[in-house]
Amino acid sequence: GMGNKQVSNTVYEHAAAGEFVLTLGGDHSIGAGTVSGVLKARPNTGVIWVDAHADINTPAVSQSGNIHGMPVAFLMRLVDPKAVPGWEWMADTPPLRPQQLVYIGLRDVDEAERVILRDLGITCYTMQHVDRYGIGGVMERTLEQLHGRPLHCSYDIDGVDPLHAPSTGTTVRGGLTFREAHYLVEAASETGQLGSFDMVEVNPELGTKPENLQTAEMGLAIIDSALGSRIL
Repeated sequence: GMGNKQVSNTVYEHAAAGEFVLTLGGDHSIGAGTVSGVLKARPNTGVIWVDAHADINTPAVSQSGNIHGMPVAFLMRLVDPKAVPGWEWMADTPPLRPQQLVYIGLRDVDEAERVILRDLGITCYTMQHVDRYGIGGVMERTLEQLHGRPLHCSYDIDGVDPLHAPSTGTTVRGGLTFREAHYLVEAASETGQLGSFDMVEVNPELGTKPENLQTAEMGLAIIDSALGSRIL
């Protein structure tokens, strides 16, 4: 909780100064810090959460108790931050509203999370939607919903298929392809509205040396795309 307070304060300072804010994780619990800091500076921000998992468990329903499965619940005030030691600071930041959030890449969602996502009417593009519409169609719909807002992309490397990014803590087969992973951020970047970006869950301590290198290179290449790198 207090670590995220530091992240939030630092992100806020730079976002409020009009700078592009890049944050490298760490597990995805730092999304609570980055997004809260961005929202404090730019309350209207639209958030694209790229992940195999929804990260919207609450302490009451979480099967694992892992805080990295809960950052969105804290951001949306499904958890009262004043009731959780170390998270009281979050009460002073704007909450994330359902219409400000779009998920892309979901494929491993807990039953309790499904209920929350349905009840709140949050836009979720699972891998089935990516198959159906193509990543171009998914991004068109995403950017249409978030049109006119500054954008923040919180990118968990496990959103990418483990074939391309094996060194991460909770791999799930059937994720984004190499090109889908890049196109997503290229499309967000091309709007000119992308003001902040997280790359999380790259863990060089997991897997073989070649796998670690492959995952790190994938993360760096996605960051490049977010910062405007293009094929031509």
